[in-house]
This record gives sequence, C-alpha cells and structure tokens, in this order.
Amino acid sequence: MSSNVRCMECKELRHDRYTVSLLTDYMVFSPKYRGKTLAGVVALALDGIIRKTCKDLNIEIIDRAVNVDHVHSFIKYLPKYSVSYIAKRIIGRSSRELPESISTPQGMVQ
Repeated sequence: MSSNVRCMECKELRHDRYTVSLLTDYMVFSPKYRGKTLAGVVALALDGIIRKTCKDLNIEIIDRAVNVDHVHSFIKYLPKYSVSYIAKRIIGRSSRELPESISTPQGMVQ
C-alpha cells in the first residue's frame, strides 16, 4: 500500500482515547402513515432537527436526502451508541419539535 492510501484511510477512521473505529449506517425514516407530508417548510424544519440531533450526539452526517414521504440518512457514529439508540433520539426529537416549529400563531399545523 502506498503512503497516500494509508493516510486517507487514517483520516476516515475515528480515533478516540482507547478505540479506533469506522461505524457507518444507512437509515430510512418515514412518517407514520407514509403520506406525502415532508415538503416545503416541514422538510426544512425536519432537516434542521436531524442536523441538531446528530451534532448533539457527535454523529457525522455523510449524506442526507429529505423526500416527500421519507428521509434517507447515511451517518458515521461513535461505538458507544447503538443504531437503535440513534434512531430513537432522531425520531423522538423530531416528533416533539416538528409540530412546534411548523405551527401557525393559532396553534394549527399547516
């Protein structure tokens, strides 16, 4: 192996105090009834919530796409978190904060 290839591999690995890891996962989230609800303001709000949750957990988002009926996320995460824990945190926070962020002054969701 050349030194350039080794250097690129080292940059992709996540180095912590006692571990070296490269954990990635591809997740797809969809609304409860799979309706075409993730458009416009809702999509922007959801994107911000996912970004904020991943930042709080020190998760790197490699790629993300918000479609009208589902969300694709490709992430790199720490070994101390399980995939189910990450999914619960993202889904839980988005279910709490999304209605608040897109509600109108009358309290009705658009």
